[in-house]
Amino acid sequence: MQLQTKSKAMPAPAADPRQQELSERIARLVPGDGVHGSAWESLTLIQASTPNDGLPSVYEPCLCVVVQGSKRALVGDRVFHYDPLNYLVVSVTLPAVGQILEASPERPYLCLRLDIDTEEVSRLMLDLGPGAATATAGAGEPGLYVASMSGALLDALLRLVRLLDEPRELPVLAPAACREIHYRVLMGELGHRLRDLAVHDGRTQRVARAIEWIRSRFDQSLRIESLAEAVHMSPSSLHHQFKAVTAMSPLQFQKQLRLHEARRLMFSEGLEAASAAHRVGYESPSQFSREYRRLFGAPPRREVRAMRGVLE
Repeated sequence: MQLQTKSKAMPAPAADPRQQELSERIARLVPGDGVHGSAWESLTLIQASTPNDGLPSVYEPCLCVVVQGSKRALVGDRVFHYDPLNYLVVSVTLPAVGQILEASPERPYLCLRLDIDTEEVSRLMLDLGPGAATATAGAGEPGLYVASMSGALLDALLRLVRLLDEPRELPVLAPAACREIHYRVLMGELGHRLRDLAVHDGRTQRVARAIEWIRSRFDQSLRIESLAEAVHMSPSSLHHQFKAVTAMSPLQFQKQLRLHEARRLMFSEGLEAASAAHRVGYESPSQFSREYRRLFGAPPRREVRAMRGVLE
């Protein structure tokens, strides 16, 4: 969680004038460091004036575009670096660690994040016809990837951000801009990984269903046989495909969801560590404390106290 600050630093000139305009608009729209909603619900704007050591979080399906600075995402033992020359796509819900690498008060890290609308992806696939699904994700490809930025995608992103300053035009024109952004990502480099999400019973779609099944009952004991049956896969195939997409096993995924939810309960609702642990399904407070420290770098009480101190 990032510190709110009143300092405003205009970005340095970018090589591409569209990148420069994006940087200037985002720097003007955000009140300071932090994660900020925008006038368009699915679009989030982010600024940071300092690098960080890495923040564990749960990434929802989204497109992340850094317009200034750089960042990397760590999923298991995989590292994904992105900056203004490329973009990050998260096609399924994934616990990951995000680390801002380049940022300063004079030249802050600036990023926009657009939620991926899976229904829009499906509609586009229908419009594109049967041939669009021919090149789908293969085994071993993660549900997070980095691809090279294209001029067409950059144009569509800039049109969407410009609309934030046009309240009358925003509800009319933003849906078309978002649809084009989804299209550009689908048809862009490595877009087959996102297209697979819309393929009925495709590998990514089945893993996505398994993820939703775990999320809906993360506080309960997880039986792999029941999960495999729910998504129409054998236990061995489920384990292999799930790990290929998420870089972790279903049980490891459930554990991370539990720890993130416990952190939220302690921070937002003021629960004590033992109560939060019990709420998310832990029977042993000591096991919860060990696993919490392993993920977040400090025992529950100290880590939550430090987060609150950042905001004070």
